[in-house]
Amino acid sequence: MNHGNSAFVSLRSSAIGAAFASALLLIANIAHAQAVNSSADHGGGGPGDFADLAEKVGPAVIAVSAKAAATDDESSGQSLEPQGLPDQDMPRRAVPGPDRRGPGRAPKSGEMTSIGSGFFISPDGYAVTNNHVVENSDTAEIRTNDDKIYHAKVLGKDELSDLALLKVDGRTDFSYVKLADQPPRTGDWILAVGNSFGLGNTVTAGIVSARARDLPTGSSDDFVQIDAKINRGDSGGPSFNTQGDVIGVNSMIFSPSGGSVGVAFAIPADTVKAVIPQLKDKGAVTRGWMGAQVQSITPDVAESLGVNNLRGAIVAGVQDGGPAAKAGLKKGDAITSVNDEPIKSANELTKKVQAAAPGSSIKLAMVRDNKQSSLSVTLGELTAKSRPPALMPRR
Repeated sequence: MNHGNSAFVSLRSSAIGAAFASALLLIANIAHAQAVNSSADHGGGGPGDFADLAEKVGPAVIAVSAKAAATDDESSGQSLEPQGLPDQDMPRRAVPGPDRRGPGRAPKSGEMTSIGSGFFISPDGYAVTNNHVVENSDTAEIRTNDDKIYHAKVLGKDELSDLALLKVDGRTDFSYVKLADQPPRTGDWILAVGNSFGLGNTVTAGIVSARARDLPTGSSDDFVQIDAKINRGDSGGPSFNTQGDVIGVNSMIFSPSGGSVGVAFAIPADTVKAVIPQLKDKGAVTRGWMGAQVQSITPDVAESLGVNNLRGAIVAGVQDGGPAAKAGLKKGDAITSVNDEPIKSANELTKKVQAAAPGSSIKLAMVRDNKQSSLSVTLGELTAKSRPPALMPRR
């Protein structure tokens, strides 16, 4: 695109003062543009740097395949179509029709192979992938980008975050990447790498479309929404910032057809940092559970409660027999702090509850019937069965 000359200054003798002022303005504008460009480099680089970035991070990204016993439907020619996940259904739903698993998905007799992606997080063979890629297996086969095949153990799986930890023995010099220390900003460039359609490492690029997405399916953690294309086989693969650090693990797509339409969701790096050490130490994740459904307090809700500038989470439902019900928490209670620490949203409340140990007690400050109140809840342990259905996010 030819921008041409952005400014022209006339130096006629009758307009020297105006010309001098215009020159000063032009210099000021150039200086301002340089400052803006400098501050906008938070995410670093841009499209021109993607080739170098792909070359840098590619060796740490792996293809993952896992075998599991097929159900009667799977072995009889029905396929699992992606309704939210690039590789498998969540919740699982058998769809009658021709087999459309793609490369690596055709089942052998009584066996199904799931394909996905992952990435090394240490040189001694620890790797991250999605739980739904390996959920029915204790072992996996990985392929590095130089086409070498290795066998891996599945050290731990966590259904709620959809993360799993793999371990390859025998080498201590694998290429690896690290998790980002800072969350990305909306608009930052990202590069996604994965095993699209079982073809091997494939690179797609885009930006962070939104942060802190609470979805009606998936984990309760904030998702990072990206517009890079995520296809079948890309689950478990990383999305990188332009420094080459992992900002998220690609996990879900929203699509009316099952194909990539540029609406993908990644598990944020902060969640990975919280989950993976527990999977490494004990093979599972322990979380506190309160047994209540909550939504963030909106200005309209705060107004209805008669409290200006109220922040926190309002209880939308309480599970019968759960810890919250036993403690006396009720629908309509507006929770404003946990253990005397203010909360700003429902997601912040959920994170604090899940970070607490089962059996521990937490103090909730709240507004009930336009009055300040408080109570203590002795937490249970969160499991896939105890977790209530997620509420649709407010729009």
